[in-house]
Amino acid sequence: MKIYILIPVYNEELNLTELYNNLIKVLPEYSKHFVFVDDHSSDNSISLIHQLFKNEAYHLITKEKNVGPGDSFNLGFKWINNHSTSNDDLIVTMEADNTSDYNILHNMVVISQLGYDLVLASPYAQGGGFDKTSFFRKTLSHIANGFLRYSFNIKVLTLSSFYRVYKITLLKKIIEKYKEPIEEQGFICMLEILIKSINSFASIIEVPMLLCSERRKGKSKMKVLKTSLRYLKFMILKKF
Repeated sequence: MKIYILIPVYNEELNLTELYNNLIKVLPEYSKHFVFVDDHSSDNSISLIHQLFKNEAYHLITKEKNVGPGDSFNLGFKWINNHSTSNDDLIVTMEADNTSDYNILHNMVVISQLGYDLVLASPYAQGGGFDKTSFFRKTLSHIANGFLRYSFNIKVLTLSSFYRVYKITLLKKIIEKYKEPIEEQGFICMLEILIKSINSFASIIEVPMLLCSERRKGKSKMKVLKTSLRYLKFMILKKF
């Protein structure tokens, strides 16, 4: 079994050294392969990835223009699908900005091996929460999640978090059914593939996580107004 750790990158030079230091420590008992997709960074992200991960198993996909995290995840998923050699393989997706809680990753992998196709790290699950996140963003997130869960009949609490563990067999089912794992280019991509997972009859479970925004160096890449409008359009127009 191999664990592919898929991370979209866009101008994360300030966060990559800490990311590396955290990633080489997690899951020491498993074979890991890091997959980075750079969304046309204008800083030193690409060369720093090569420098930091030169002694690790890794692959870096680069793009000629900035498109969005959805496009990055789609490229990464397809690369992994083409290179995975075992139906026991897992895919971990996470942010490059160190806001994910690395301490729960081992438990997420173990839970996946108990028979779950998709394990979600959730700040909304009992025991999870937000650290240093503004009241406005938390309120907006709660309202948006409520509308989206109602619109698409989704039972899980966390819809947009990057931090997840997928079984490779689930990814193959999604590709067989939909051709493209993800079509949305922006941050709404995580909702799209979640719905595709549900429609592919995935068994899904949530694990509580503390979202630590204070670990991030630099600003979040998500534009609240633009993303909110994209969610609204998705909710009105998207059919599955």
